[in-house]
Amino acid sequence: QVQLVESGGGLVQPGGSLRLSCAASGFTFSTSAMSWVRQAPGKELEWVSFIDSAAGYTRYTGSVKGRFTISRDNAKNTLYLQMNSLKPEDTAVYYCAKGATRGHGTQVTVSS
Repeated sequence: QVQLVESGGGLVQPGGSLRLSCAASGFTFSTSAMSWVRQAPGKELEWVSFIDSAAGYTRYTGSVKGRFTISRDNAKNTLYLQMNSLKPEDTAVYYCAKGATRGHGTQVTVSS
């Protein structure tokens, strides 16, 4: 079955950086488009970024464009999200997703 395990979250000051990873198994990762989504406290789930299977096409929600970079290593079955210039409003649980399937998430907290 599809298994997605996120890691790399933590507490960071505004303006800092984090790199999230998502280890995928149970399906053919190299032919699967993937996404990152997030859920802030008291808010609905929000789509953050998308990458196609060959990493040739990426998309971002407006609030993270220019600050976040999605990437993947198909040889390692791993999805990444490089997050720079972090803001307090980026605080959320971040999930990687294959379609409607998500992992357990990793907490990102941006605070001074």
